[in-house]
Amino acid sequence: MSITFVIGGARSGKSTFAEKKAKEYGSNVLYIATAVVTDQAMADRVRKHRNQRPDSWYTLEMYSNFKDLTNHKEFNECEVVLLDCITTLIGNFMYDSGVDFDTCRIEDVGSLEKKIKNELISLIDVCNNNNKKLVLVSNETGMGVVPSYYMGNYFRDMNGRINREIGSRADFMYFMFSGIPIKLKHKGGAVEWPKDF
Repeated sequence: MSITFVIGGARSGKSTFAEKKAKEYGSNVLYIATAVVTDQAMADRVRKHRNQRPDSWYTLEMYSNFKDLTNHKEFNECEVVLLDCITTLIGNFMYDSGVDFDTCRIEDVGSLEKKIKNELISLIDVCNNNNKKLVLVSNETGMGVVPSYYMGNYFRDMNGRINREIGSRADFMYFMFSGIPIKLKHKGGAVEWPKDF
């Protein structure tokens, strides 16, 4: 079992690269799609993603209850699990929570973040326990404009902390920059900075 983490900005080529890595790892791939279609723009994005995936791949549309994956034939028969993406998963949890992010207590945000983190750890655990290679995709949301509203700030901060957690557990990590993958971490160690950095 290994974890490959692919991170980058919007439209940086994350999904395409993650799919390429999944193909390298095995022919039987389970694609976990976390997107929920809420409007025409999202429907178009989902359609484009479906069209670029091989027809032979299994697909499950879900963003929670990963501990129950062993109940799915698609999971039991695959070699590789590709989840795209963590950022959308976080947004779904925030939307479903019913929390009013303009007036809530910081403890409410902390509880929600813990719930999301535990969900992703359960995905890692179920893949590890069943000898599946895992590829995770996420957005780097901390390099752009600071959101001017509470929900956007909480979302950005949660995404950043959860990305750090996944990065610490990953065996391989790539940052996508304008379609170019930059390897940040490989099994056995991270890319080393110069001593005087």
